Amino acid sequence: MSTNIRIVHAYDFIKATPEGKLDLQKSKEYLMDIVSASTTLVDYEVIIDTRKTQTAMSITDLWYLAAEVANLFKTFPRKIAVLCPLEHFDQAGFFALCAQNRGVRVQAFTSFEDAIEWLIAKDV
Repeated sequence: MSTNIRIVHAYDFIKATPEGKLDLQKSKEYLMDIVSASTTLVDYEVIIDTRKTQTAMSITDLWYLAAEVANLFKTFPRKIAVLCPLEHFDQAGFFALCAQNRGVRVQAFTSFEDAIEWLIAKDV
């Protein structure tokens, strides 16, 4: 059985101020644009690839961004894997936990292969 996977690069929607801090409002707008353009996403598992993102995010920023993702994906029945570099795994894990607490099936990974395996695994 095949699985459809869509990769969304975080640098497509994570936007920074000139000082390098998260621009939450702009990031929300770009994220909404991506979700709106992907109306057929219901047939896909999703990887959010954060490995090349250069924006500094606080715990509060991660919490707000997870809340926004949960609002946008509240009817999304599939899984979302967050792919991050090892040095940002704690932040990605916190983001995933915040989104999970809002009913989104999301998990953080540092390995592309592990993310794919989780996405294609049958839920028991």
